[in-house]
Amino acid sequence: MTRDYAIYASNVAKEVLAIDSPTGYTKEAAEWAKSAFEALGFGAAITAKGGVLVDLGGGNETDALLLEAHLDTLGAMVAEIKSNGRLRVTNLGGLRAENCEAENVRIRTRSGKVLDGTFQLCNASVHVNGKYGDTKRTFDTLEVVIDEDVNSSEDTRALGIEVGDIVCPDPRTRITESGYIKSRFLDDKLSVGILLGFAKYLRDCNKTPSRKVYAHITVYEEVGHGGAASVPDGVTEAISVDMGCVGDGLTCTERQVSICAKDSGGPYSYEVVGKLIEAAKKEGADYAVDVYPHYGSDVEATLSAGNDIRHGLIGAGVYASHGYERSHIDGVWNTLKVLKGYLKV
Repeated sequence: MTRDYAIYASNVAKEVLAIDSPTGYTKEAAEWAKSAFEALGFGAAITAKGGVLVDLGGGNETDALLLEAHLDTLGAMVAEIKSNGRLRVTNLGGLRAENCEAENVRIRTRSGKVLDGTFQLCNASVHVNGKYGDTKRTFDTLEVVIDEDVNSSEDTRALGIEVGDIVCPDPRTRITESGYIKSRFLDDKLSVGILLGFAKYLRDCNKTPSRKVYAHITVYEEVGHGGAASVPDGVTEAISVDMGCVGDGLTCTERQVSICAKDSGGPYSYEVVGKLIEAAKKEGADYAVDVYPHYGSDVEATLSAGNDIRHGLIGAGVYASHGYERSHIDGVWNTLKVLKGYLKV
């Protein structure tokens, strides 16, 4: 597999990163993903829950493999329209207030109107607020300042904004000349790109796996139940393709593929982890095996829903998770190599 497929995967990830999809608000991004897989010649369908189930072909349908990556991201929801016309929000998933300050946002109303705003500390001017540096950043001490002439809750409601509307931080996606990929929400739209890159490889090279392979582009992963449904008959193994952790105490870098042996939900299948390591070695992938201290994946939701499967987790290394994240095209390439080796195509 050439590096061109990693470049392709990174570029299509950039496309979907531009589509707002906080958990619970994923319809447009799911339709994009369905169309992207169909354009490569694979059958895809939107599930009742809102995810995308893709048939990647293959032989043995009684020993099928399910690849899972999630399309939903962190975000926020309007919880209160304040008397000054600004917005108090509640987070969707693990969005951190400390990481949101001064971030531009889009406010998406139920009528389809989109308005601009910014996360700011309440009383955000350093020249005015003597306690600026001492204030703990929470979603009660931050507010969304709307880029419209509003001074009251009535003014804001007149724009069409109501409680329950969606607040989407700007992903600020950039791919550098040196191959680094910087953006919010690489977790896990980078992996959606990886699965599209793998699908393109199968099509371009006319490869048919010896076992049946499905891809499930899930939604609601960020709140814990993304992979809890839509497992096709015959699936005996499921692998989450999600971000690999990078940080103190771990060995993975952004340029590697991470193979997870254990996370907060417990150990992954010893058999599957072993086969993933063998695949990495066979394909010459630069890999690391790590234990993630604070992590949960789609495939654990698949198991918790009662499915009798073996499970694993891989992903390109991502630094600064749940913040302004960074990975590298080489990490994408190494992840694709492991998928190729695991499926022997």
